[in-house]
Amino acid sequence: MLKPALLVTSILVAAPALAQAQAAPEGAGGGGQHVSTRDQSGDVIVTAPIRQSETDVLAGTSVIHGEELARELRPTIGETLARQPGVSATSFGPSASRPVLRGFQGDRIRVLTDGIGAIDVSNTSVDHAVVIDPLLAERVEVLRGPSALLFGSSAIGGVVNVIDRRIPRSVPENGYRVSGIAGYGSAADERSIGGAGDVAIGKQFVLHADGSYLKADDLRIGGYALTPFRRSQALAAAGQPQEVEDGEEPIDFAASARIRNRLPNTAAETWTAGVGASIITDNGSSLGVSYSHYDSLYGVPVRYATDVGQEQEAPRLDIAQDRVDLRAEVNTGGGFFDQIRLRAGQATYRHYELEDTGEIGTAFYNKGLEGRLELVQAQRGPWQGASGVQYFSRDFNVEGEEAFLPKNSTEQVGVFTLQQYSTGSFKAEGGLRFEHSDLSASPQGGDLRFFDGRRSFDAVSGSLGASYALSDSIRVGLNGSRTERAPSAEELFANGAHAGTQAYELGNPNFELEKSWGLEATLHAHGQGYSFDASAFYNWFDGYISENQVDSSVCEAAAAPSGREVDLPCFQSIQRKARYWGFEAEGSVNLFRAGAFRINADALGDYVRASIVDQGPVPRIPAGRVLGGLEAQSDLVTGRVEVEHVFRQERIAAFETETPAYTMTNASVQLKPFASSPGTILTLSANNIFDVNARRAASFLKDFAPLAGRDFRASLRFSL
Repeated sequence: MLKPALLVTSILVAAPALAQAQAAPEGAGGGGQHVSTRDQSGDVIVTAPIRQSETDVLAGTSVIHGEELARELRPTIGETLARQPGVSATSFGPSASRPVLRGFQGDRIRVLTDGIGAIDVSNTSVDHAVVIDPLLAERVEVLRGPSALLFGSSAIGGVVNVIDRRIPRSVPENGYRVSGIAGYGSAADERSIGGAGDVAIGKQFVLHADGSYLKADDLRIGGYALTPFRRSQALAAAGQPQEVEDGEEPIDFAASARIRNRLPNTAAETWTAGVGASIITDNGSSLGVSYSHYDSLYGVPVRYATDVGQEQEAPRLDIAQDRVDLRAEVNTGGGFFDQIRLRAGQATYRHYELEDTGEIGTAFYNKGLEGRLELVQAQRGPWQGASGVQYFSRDFNVEGEEAFLPKNSTEQVGVFTLQQYSTGSFKAEGGLRFEHSDLSASPQGGDLRFFDGRRSFDAVSGSLGASYALSDSIRVGLNGSRTERAPSAEELFANGAHAGTQAYELGNPNFELEKSWGLEATLHAHGQGYSFDASAFYNWFDGYISENQVDSSVCEAAAAPSGREVDLPCFQSIQRKARYWGFEAEGSVNLFRAGAFRINADALGDYVRASIVDQGPVPRIPAGRVLGGLEAQSDLVTGRVEVEHVFRQERIAAFETETPAYTMTNASVQLKPFASSPGTILTLSANNIFDVNARRAASFLKDFAPLAGRDFRASLRFSL
């Protein structure tokens, strides 16, 4: 009853207010909070509820749009953001790569589309794709600090928000608005196209339609698929006797060791379609809805067997999602609240994990609803803020032989506030969130290995920070946070073999809240011809939840009630104290002018060190890196060369292998051929020019699936 009630209540709240706003005189109210603009101090952060520039935010923040988005665009959000400071990617093949923020992944970051979760199962396993299409993105923001609390206490690492136009925010000036993109990438023979259009019906009603299509073959790589260590293991296993069942072929270990240049089972085909409509008043208030469909079939890189007795599979995932969204923004025209914002999304998701024969091995079903109501206060002198309530529910089920979770439900209600005080050179900001979570497991078919019951958690999180402008161009800040996170259903209820991670995963239904203290210092320096942004952070965790490899007898005992065998390495989730610290920095400087060109140099670097107290390094932490670039910019042409060096990752958990260092060189040229159409951008790029065999430490598959080899890309992006 609560889910439909939330949507009905949302509409009842929005509709009268919208009608009142329609009657307000033109120009009344705050308006424009979600409009992407650029001012003298930098990009305005759309995700944050309080209008502020990127340089004023009290934590490390990144915004990617325009020419940079056109240059960095890839089929996944993780790869699109991978060159931003403090961001890496899970890199589980070219079709499933989720962002990693400051070493955090999975349930410790939130990936949103226009402020609402993707409502998929990408947080459940690294082989599950994020159901958000970068081809349709207008801009992408990475947000940390106090504002991240507004989107859930699980966003310890931060929030990635992909912003599109599926629900129109404004009436097109000329009665229509069209944008599109077409691209090609040579590494996977990747062909993609996407487009969106808005049409005004009268002065206040706007219709929207969009769609995209991508098709790619197996990914080309720069060398062998397996690392030297794994190749030596596979060659040592070649020729050894194998026990195989009737009708099965023995594994050809030598053939696995020889795989190079192409990564088998990584082809993909994805398409999306969506429609939307909005009523937009003269003062900027709006009420809009949309429907979208996402459909994808992609292969997962093979985790090759390197020893006798191991298994290897080449699964493909068949994903489909149907989604309905609602957004309302009401400019009140005065009073205590300047604006009322409502955002809600409901989706039905399923994916099938297909065997080599095409049969469905395991099926995942997910129904989710998320809604949030924000009340943005009118600015009163130095004071402004926003408060609200958020609701989230998920019904999740896994069916099949490799079901590692019972049927489960999650329901969360959060109440939050963000307040900001700014006077002269001083700015202070604080956030507070209370969140109640109910998680229940209901095993099907009498499977006795699973927990059957309910857990409830009450979490309180808060942050407080301040910044001071040392001059017109330099601002320093310090932010502290206290965060409590309820364990996820996967961490509580898992008890089974998981093909995606090649592990028998064992959760613990007795887990308590994961608690942490955090401290972050920031520096923003922006002046004529230069910019520099840096953040340093430290997090202390109590009850940090992590998976650790243990003796197989532990999982055998857990599986015994169902009579199942344990054929994979045993990984058990535990709670311990942990420490994360690191930094990220980026800067640029205008070197000189050469005719019509401005010559700029830029650089970034980041590093994370994470340890579980009395145990050792946290697994799959990105290695430190530096990236430097040189650009020649003019009004019509931009040329860029960059070199990225990722250092060796040798701080590893006991079950990991070291990740070698690599250096990757990229170059690009961007043309704006039409002065009257600045949104038309032709991008030509050469990536990984020297065909380096590169692997990310954050990837589960780094020993079996390197990054793309030499990749020539071309794209044309336009907007009319």
